Amino acid sequence: MGIWNKFVTFMIGEPTGERAKDSKGRFVADDKSTPNTNEAYSDGRTPTKKKVAVKKTATKGRGRPKGSKNKPK
Repeated sequence: MGIWNKFVTFMIGEPTGERAKDSKGRFVADDKSTPNTNEAYSDGRTPTKKKVAVKKTATKGRGRPKGSKNKPK
């Protein structure tokens, strides 16, 4: 993380990701008429999403399997 990003995070703060709730304990939805604030979160900012690592599967090569009985003579 660069020095500028650290400074901005220090001044503004990190988004907590805590959802806002009403008096009955239900989650509050975002009001689309206010594009700069997100009412669904208690601090008003949407947290950044984490990237999900994609697993690569090993593929077997094509051809005759090892130890097969149909070997050429």
